[in-house]
Amino acid sequence: MYIKIYFGEKPVFLCDEIDQYLNEILHHPDAVFVDEISPRAIKSMLHEIKKEEFHAGVLWNGNLNDLKKAFFKNFSVLEAAGGIVLNSNKELLFIHRRGKWDLPKGKIEKGENEEECAVREVEEETGTKNLALKKKIGETYHVYEDFGKHILKISHWFYMTCPAKQEAVPQTEEDITEVKWVKTMNIKEPMKNTYPSIKDILSKFFDTP
Repeated sequence: MYIKIYFGEKPVFLCDEIDQYLNEILHHPDAVFVDEISPRAIKSMLHEIKKEEFHAGVLWNGNLNDLKKAFFKNFSVLEAAGGIVLNSNKELLFIHRRGKWDLPKGKIEKGENEEECAVREVEEETGTKNLALKKKIGETYHVYEDFGKHILKISHWFYMTCPAKQEAVPQTEEDITEVKWVKTMNIKEPMKNTYPSIKDILSKFFDTP
């Protein structure tokens, strides 16, 4: 099992076993492998990520929870939730924000659970109504800087459905400039200009029975 965390376009994997997929990644000459969870070892990995030639990182420990705790200590952790929304016309809901296509999501507020946050954020960011929450698809992880702080954002993603022919209302105060419904057969178009974590969660969504 592994957790995949993006630093920009570069992935770092926290794992408790090396499967075929991770083994192939480690064959790349600019992949970095660490098999201890000391603060020094983790700091060394975080230093390597900053190098231009860095391809991917793999941190291994027999106990994934211990590894996760040791790694997450280096960041301020923020949890968010969002939706993969499919309407009755078999169209997926996308938002355009800061130059890229994205899925609606936002920070989990105090007293709110993941599901409540996901539905609220979809409604607020896109104006979509009558959402039916179906199931959780998974999580994505990415790291970014905010006023000098290193933030590790965990986004919880839920599959939702809704009726078609709804008015799209982009939440401009959140820098959303467009809301768009995309036929599933045309999914490759927004995928040309989105984040790797969004590609991952949508791949998981389409692979889910």
